[in-house]
Amino acid sequence: MPTRSADLWAALGDPTRRGILARLIEQPRSVTALAQGLPVSRPAVSQHLRILKDAGLVHVRVLGREHVYAAKSDGRARLRAELDAFWSQALANFKIIAEKENDKEIEDSQ
Repeated sequence: MPTRSADLWAALGDPTRRGILARLIEQPRSVTALAQGLPVSRPAVSQHLRILKDAGLVHVRVLGREHVYAAKSDGRARLRAELDAFWSQALANFKIIAEKENDKEIEDSQ
């Protein structure tokens, strides 16, 4: 179950976790496959995966002795929704400030 939204962004604060998530968006992979080509050990990859899983960004299927991880589409959708809300608010605030500056310039020129 996903935790607070701050945990979602904290989980992505590490470049290794972002790289792992990017690989899992391409296709599901085992811990061993994920560890190949990364500058961290297999146990470290497992720790990163736990954090991504706790944040609701990935899920795991156990196939015998192998754990296969995949990116969760609803986790990516939450990220997108939060980014959209952030930028919508930032742009709305910018518009307010720009309009105030424009009104001030008009008043000053009269």
